[in-house]
Amino acid sequence: MAEQGLRDASLPPGGLSRGVLRSETLIVLALSLGASAVSAFISFVGSLTKPGSLKEQAATLNGSYAPGRPWLDLSWQLFGIATALVPVVLVAHLLMREGAGLRAIGFDRTRPWSDLGRGTLVAAGIGSAGLAFYLAARASGFNLTVVPESLPDVWWKYPVLILSAVQNSVLEEVIVVGYLLRRLGQLGWSPMAALMASAVLRGSYHLYQGVGGFIGNMVMGVVFVLLYRRWGRVGPLVVAHALLDIVAFVGYGLLAGRVDWLPTV
Repeated sequence: MAEQGLRDASLPPGGLSRGVLRSETLIVLALSLGASAVSAFISFVGSLTKPGSLKEQAATLNGSYAPGRPWLDLSWQLFGIATALVPVVLVAHLLMREGAGLRAIGFDRTRPWSDLGRGTLVAAGIGSAGLAFYLAARASGFNLTVVPESLPDVWWKYPVLILSAVQNSVLEEVIVVGYLLRRLGQLGWSPMAALMASAVLRGSYHLYQGVGGFIGNMVMGVVFVLLYRRWGRVGPLVVAHALLDIVAFVGYGLLAGRVDWLPTV
């Protein structure tokens, strides 16, 4: 079934030219992670040209929008999470023209336990290796100090961090794996070229973390593309990514300043 779905993905949707698909893909990326990649590059240039080494600088992933005003801060947090998912809604709308919507890329509720099991195994395999790579890259001066969260200690802190992790996973896996690979296949890209485009894009919008963030996420992107092609579903990848981010965000909040091996600023 997965192989059949991938073959179907190489066929342009009825009535749409490759020019239209190319423009559509560029627009989706410009409204989402393509724009994030440009922002990350500018941020990285700023970090390189700033006095001091990269590891002396911080990249904060979840910060406060209204310090000292928790209810306003919560409103901004929820607004940011919701609006970040609008490109996913757009992709779902665009895929509806093919008669399947997000089912076309395996983001549905047809295999919840399989997706959960596979995603958990992937997260367990990638998590420890990713942490070790980050610590090594930072120690070598190739990475900023990543601060997964700096939210105030209020009741909504951990629920918001979990929602943020889920939002990241849905946005990235639906667009950078499912949607992008489908469209590049329909545009005639070779499997290897599409794999590299997806992986480099994933690395690029993490460049604000430093060279280590770019390389580590690019490698993760390669693994995720290969798994998607094997399973024909982004569901397990969304689960894996969400678990990785939840552990990173919540774990940092619980352990920062309490263990010696976790870098802080």
